[in-house]
Amino acid sequence: MADLFEIEAYCDSLLEASRFSDYCPNGIQVEGRAEVSRLVGGVTACQALVDAAVEAGADLLLVHHGWFWKGEPAPLRGLKGRRAAALMGNGIGLLAYHLPLDAHPELGNNRRLGEALGLLDASPSEAGEGLVWQGRLPRPLPLDAFAEQVAQRLGHEPLVIPGHGRPLTRIAWCSGAAQGYIEQAAALGVDAFLSGEVSEQTTHLARELGIHYLAAGHHATERGGVEALGAHLAVRFGLEWRFIDIPNPV
Repeated sequence: MADLFEIEAYCDSLLEASRFSDYCPNGIQVEGRAEVSRLVGGVTACQALVDAAVEAGADLLLVHHGWFWKGEPAPLRGLKGRRAAALMGNGIGLLAYHLPLDAHPELGNNRRLGEALGLLDASPSEAGEGLVWQGRLPRPLPLDAFAEQVAQRLGHEPLVIPGHGRPLTRIAWCSGAAQGYIEQAAALGVDAFLSGEVSEQTTHLARELGIHYLAAGHHATERGGVEALGAHLAVRFGLEWRFIDIPNPV
């Protein structure tokens, strides 16, 4: 067993959580049992994942998307109240890391996304406060071939917006809802930018900037960080570990 607050302190230090100005609190969002032996993880702390954690007998639920986002109502009522009641009624803690888990150089979503796509020389750029990564394909590919590769490796068909007619060599990416970084990605001189979501204006920006854009799924691009961090914590603290994927087409 491991102490709940020792796990949090370790994650805070490992992920350098204090250096991020985030949209939600990072760390323990719901306090559960003090002693943790069974860790369950998933992308988003939705009711389906909470219920799965209860069924799995979890002591602690690790997620990328937790609760208490800036600008949303604070009261624990309605669906938020039901989620919290299910966790607290079963003594399960909620541990969430958002931007720190996107950015970590080894365990983060962007590192793991680059590895999943087989990109070489992957490293964070200066774009997007270091959240936009860049790398290269092992060999040049036409856009349709790269899109097919993305679909196969992430299990999600990307939405593709063509920006030019050249083969792809250099790629920039940022997991989640990072379509707003497309102009910063284009300034890196890459052939394509990949993220999780797309907005109406993304189409026009891609065409006018001359850069391909691929929206590969918010959920699909952010599974890797929780999986990596959970496996790391299991070894570090001697925990039982299970990742539960709640399907999400977005």
